[in-house]
Amino acid sequence: MRRIAYLMNSYPMISTTFIRREIEAHERRGLDIKRYTVRRWAGALVDPADIAEQQRTEYLLSGNAIGLAMSFIRECGVNPGGVLRALGPWCSLIKKARGGFIRHAAYLMQAALLRQRAKRDAIDHIHVHFSTNAAAVAMLCRIMGGPAYSFTVHGPDELTDAPLLDIPAKIGHASFVAAITHFCKSQLIRFSSIAAADKIRIVHCGLDLRDFTATPPPDNQTFVCVGRLCPQKGQAQLPAAAAELRADFPDLKIILVGDGESRAEIEAEIARLGVAKNVVIKGWMENAAVREEVKNARAFLLPSFAEGLPVVIMEALALGRPVISTYIAGIPELVDAGCGWIVPAGDKAGLVKVMRAALRASPEALAALGAEGRRRIEHHHDIDKEAATLAALF
Repeated sequence: MRRIAYLMNSYPMISTTFIRREIEAHERRGLDIKRYTVRRWAGALVDPADIAEQQRTEYLLSGNAIGLAMSFIRECGVNPGGVLRALGPWCSLIKKARGGFIRHAAYLMQAALLRQRAKRDAIDHIHVHFSTNAAAVAMLCRIMGGPAYSFTVHGPDELTDAPLLDIPAKIGHASFVAAITHFCKSQLIRFSSIAAADKIRIVHCGLDLRDFTATPPPDNQTFVCVGRLCPQKGQAQLPAAAAELRADFPDLKIILVGDGESRAEIEAEIARLGVAKNVVIKGWMENAAVREEVKNARAFLLPSFAEGLPVVIMEALALGRPVISTYIAGIPELVDAGCGWIVPAGDKAGLVKVMRAALRASPEALAALGAEGRRRIEHHHDIDKEAATLAALF
């Protein structure tokens, strides 16, 4: 049996539940998965499964600066040819990134340590999520003589920064690349070449559907929005939407689950518009509590400006909740009028219009939208099916 390693930049994090689910699905199929990550996440984990996952993860950099340097010196002694082979691609990474010598020197040392750990652990293949620094480390490790590697691309930030990431080289040295949507695949081809198309496979993010029981939406006036509070997610639009709707829907509630750099801006908008009773920020919650918040809502709301394909949308649909979101990236590949409402990003009037439509929809109409959403998740985003696809590529 092949032994697989997962390499992440920071793991586990509040936002990496989808990676943990993927690893767990592999392990249910009998694969032996080793977890490596560059650094320990600085934030506080809230979900018990993530806290347990932290104990299973081996860190290359955190608390190991001296060990990292010593590993590189050892690599130069035992594998000088591999180190020399890696220098050209390493210089190309620096050139494409337009600098960052110290940061890239750390990548080279991490690659040496990764090759040694992978040999020690009898790793046959390394899989990476995101095409950023961990993919660079896996690529340099491979060039030094380490295991084959692959990586999954999500977006949006890595696609925005693609010209700085030497995407063509990372694809070229990889066994394959997984894109989570057709939109994502198109962007990878755009930033590399049409010749790379056959190496890029569609592998969706998925859910463990045993954790998601679909129920009919309640007949209330509550929306829930889950995600990091940041400019990309567009939550700062929601207080103004609430101000427009509250006269017609006095029990309107918009629950924001999450935290982040936009919190102060959102709170200022709530205060300015006097909608503290209508828009409530609850911060981060463990996964089971988030599912309860979604179940207690009429519909799920995510008015994003930039995304890949949010896992929280999949979770809401799996729970039988219609979704309101925007025409960006991979979202239209999952969300349309069959399971919710979708509007152009930044269209304030359009957002209010579809929120009003959701508030006026009959319980039967909401249930039908939710049922179609659940069907789509079962068909396209079952983690056991998607992990099987990925494992076959390994």
